[in-house]
Amino acid sequence: MINKIRNQLVENAASILRPPVHLLPQFVQKKALLEGLKTVFSEALEDGDFEFLEDKWLKIEVKDMQLRWYISYQDEKLVVAERPQVEDVSFSGNLNDLVLIAGRKEDPDTLFFQRRLSIEGDTELGLEVKNLMDSVDLDVLPKALKVLLDQLADFVQKGLTETPEIIPSETNRVALSES
Repeated sequence: MINKIRNQLVENAASILRPPVHLLPQFVQKKALLEGLKTVFSEALEDGDFEFLEDKWLKIEVKDMQLRWYISYQDEKLVVAERPQVEDVSFSGNLNDLVLIAGRKEDPDTLFFQRRLSIEGDTELGLEVKNLMDSVDLDVLPKALKVLLDQLADFVQKGLTETPEIIPSETNRVALSES
């Protein structure tokens, strides 16, 4: 029963979360994304590892949530915009797949070759973004964020891979016991 509920939640997560997320004003979404990026990539930002994104635009799209954000690095800081003039590279996937990537339960290359992750545009820039994501040490994240990410990714992974238990109905149990 629990597996079936988890499977349903994972399968329908985007349609459940889409309406409340879309009710959030754009500036709140941008602020939350920017603060999250600063937290996750604090070490990379300190080391200047985002210079390759200087005056270039990365589009991140969560297809099944109908969300997209544009990220750049300007004047030594990350910037999130509603829509730049030109996007240089685009990463897009569904919510569950992006959660699995963030929680290191799936490899982006595997999802790319399974056509579950799309990378379009400047190939070299896309590779640099992917390498930067791979270089993040999840152990340096605040403990609460790391635990949340681990648990969420585990929940999604189990919801996508485990089959729900099939409990025979009362009629089937009676028929099985009579044979």
